[in-house]
Amino acid sequence: MATTRYSSSSNDLRRQVGSPRSKGRENKDTTCRNILIYGHCRYEDQGCTFNHEPSKSSPSPAELKKPFNVESPSFTPSQPPAKKSTFSSQAASAAPFTPRGVNSTPTLPAFSQNVETTVLNPGAIREFTPQNYDVGNSSTANSVAQDNGLYNDPFASLSSLGQGLPPSSSFHPYASDHNAMGGSGAGYYSAQFPPGGLVTPPSYHLYQPFDSYRKELQPWQRSTYDFFVPDKLREEMQKKMFAMQQQLPMPGTLPRLDHYFALFPLDTTNRKNTASFGYPSWMYKAMSSRNGRYFALRRLEGYRLTNENAVLSVVKDWKRVKNANIVSVHEMFTTREFGDSSLIFVYDYHPNSKTLLEQHPQANARYRGAQPVPEQVLWSYICQIANALKAIHSFNLAARCLEPSKIIVDKNRIRLAACSILDVVNFESNKRPVQELQMEDLVKFGKVILSLATATPMSRLDVSSALESLTPKYSTTLKEALTWLILPGPGEFKTIHSFIGGISNQLADFLDLAFHDRDEIYSQFARELENGRVARIMMKLAAINDREGVPGNPEWSNTGDRYQLKLFRDYVFHQVDAEGKPVLSIGHMLSCLNKLDAGTDELVMLISRDEKMVYVPSYRELKQMLDRSFNELVKLSKHGASGAN
Repeated sequence: MATTRYSSSSNDLRRQVGSPRSKGRENKDTTCRNILIYGHCRYEDQGCTFNHEPSKSSPSPAELKKPFNVESPSFTPSQPPAKKSTFSSQAASAAPFTPRGVNSTPTLPAFSQNVETTVLNPGAIREFTPQNYDVGNSSTANSVAQDNGLYNDPFASLSSLGQGLPPSSSFHPYASDHNAMGGSGAGYYSAQFPPGGLVTPPSYHLYQPFDSYRKELQPWQRSTYDFFVPDKLREEMQKKMFAMQQQLPMPGTLPRLDHYFALFPLDTTNRKNTASFGYPSWMYKAMSSRNGRYFALRRLEGYRLTNENAVLSVVKDWKRVKNANIVSVHEMFTTREFGDSSLIFVYDYHPNSKTLLEQHPQANARYRGAQPVPEQVLWSYICQIANALKAIHSFNLAARCLEPSKIIVDKNRIRLAACSILDVVNFESNKRPVQELQMEDLVKFGKVILSLATATPMSRLDVSSALESLTPKYSTTLKEALTWLILPGPGEFKTIHSFIGGISNQLADFLDLAFHDRDEIYSQFARELENGRVARIMMKLAAINDREGVPGNPEWSNTGDRYQLKLFRDYVFHQVDAEGKPVLSIGHMLSCLNKLDAGTDELVMLISRDEKMVYVPSYRELKQMLDRSFNELVKLSKHGASGAN
C-alpha cells in the first residue's frame, strides 16, 4: 500500500495531494492520494499528473474507512504500568450513577458525618431534580397537560387554580380580617356573597381636588374646594351613608322581625362568644317600616324569657336615660324567626363605629407589637365614660357591662353600647343592691382604661404591677385616678360624682376641646349654608331657562323677563375669553349667584348672542324677574294639578 508523507511545508503538501501547480512533474506511476481517500480527484481535468486509475493492490475508499480488515495485524494488548489513583477516598464512596427513568425518583445519598467541612465531598452533593418537568412526561398536577414535557403554559393553568385554593369563606364588609370568617359559625353568614361586589365604594376619586396648591395662591385668593366641605369630612360622611345603605345580595337570607326588615350583619367574626352575657350574641343593622330609620339589633341566641312583665319594666327604666355617651335603648322583644328562642334589643345605629378593642387592638391577647395609647386620648375616654356613668347612676341604674368589646368609638366619641342587657338576663338570679353594682362599675371603668394603657387584656390584668408600670409613660395624676377607681379605700363609699370632682381639671380641658370641635363644625356648616342658597337659585334658573313652553305661550322662555334671565345664564356659565376658550371660574359663578340671591344694586351688562341687544339690569331687578317667572310656573303647576283632578 502506497503511503504519502506529509511535510511541514505547505508547498510540499500541495504537491503531494495533487494541485494545478504540479503540472511540470510526471507521476503516472503514483496513484493520486485523492483517489485513495475520496474516490475521485477534482484536479484530474486540471492537469493533475498523478495516476487516477484505481490499483488492484490498493484498497478501496470504503475499505480505508473501516478500522479493521482481514489484512490487519492482530492486536496484542500490552501490560501498562500501574498508576496511582487520583480519586480521593470521599469520591470513592460516592453513590453509583443510576439512570433516572420517566417516573423514577432519584435516591439521594446521605451526608457523611465524619467529613471535615473544608474538604469537598462530591458524594454528599444533592443532585438537582426538576419538579414536574420530566422529559416526555405529561404533568397533570393542576389538571393541565403539558405539550412537550418541558414547557407548561401558565395561562392554560389559570382555569384550574381555583381547584387548589381553599374554599371561599363568607365576605363581610366590616371585617378587618376576612380570613376569620372562614370557620363555621352563625347561620346568617351566606357563603354566596359576591367577593367585592357587595361593598363597592363610591368613586371618591371623582371628588379629589385638582386646583392649585395653597402655597401657590395669594392670601386673598381661594381655590375651588375652599367653597365646599373638606374632602376628609365629606368622604367620612359619604362612607357613613354608604354603610347605612348596605344590603345583602339575597334579600331573604335573614328574616323579618316585626316591623324591622332588611337585616344586615354587623359582627366582624362568626365565632360564638358567651363571655359577656352568658349567651351567644349577634349584631344586625335593620330599617324600621314605621319611621324609615335604621337601628342596631342585638340578638341573644337561645334565651328563654320567663318573666316578661318584670323585664319590660327594666327596659322602660333604661329608655329614660338620654346621654351623648350612651347608645339609647328603644325596645326589647322575643322572636323565633331564627329557628330558636331569641331575645332582641333595639338600639340606635351609629354607622362605621368601632369598638375599643378594634380601635386599640393592643388590648387583645393575640396582638403583638403594642403601642402605648397617648395620655390625652385616655383622658378623653375617662371624661366621656364618667359622663355616661353619671347619667346612669343618676337614674339608680348600673351599666354593668363595661368591656372594650362593648364600648364603641365614632371618631372621638365614646358610647356605651350594651346597657340594660345584663339587667334583663340576670333579672331573677341577681339580688345584689344597686349601690354594690355601681361600685363594680367604677372598678370595671378603671380596668378598661388600665388595660388600654398597659396593652394588656382585662382577663390577664395584674392590677398592682400594671399600676406600677404607668409611672415612666404617664403622669402621676392618671395613675392616682386609676388607683382610686380600682383599689378599694378604707371604709370609703365611692361614687361617680366624687370621681368627677377629682378630675375637674381634665374635664375643663376636654370641654375646651369640645367647644373648638363645635366651632369647626359650625364653620363647615356655614359653607354648606351658602351652597344651599346657591343650589336653590340654580334650580330656579334651570326650571325657567329653555323651557319648551307653557300652555298658551310656546315662546314663554324666550320672551319678557325670561329672556333676560337666559342672557344672565349665559353671562354666568357660558363666558369665553378673547381667544374663544370657555371660562370656567368657580369664583365668578358663585359670586354672581350669591349677588342674585341677595338682590344687590350692582349692575350687570347682558349681551345677546348676536350682539344686537344689550341690557343693563341690576341684580335686584334680576331677582324680581326670577321670582315672578318661578311663581308663574308654580301657579301653572297647581292649576294643572287641580284641573287633572
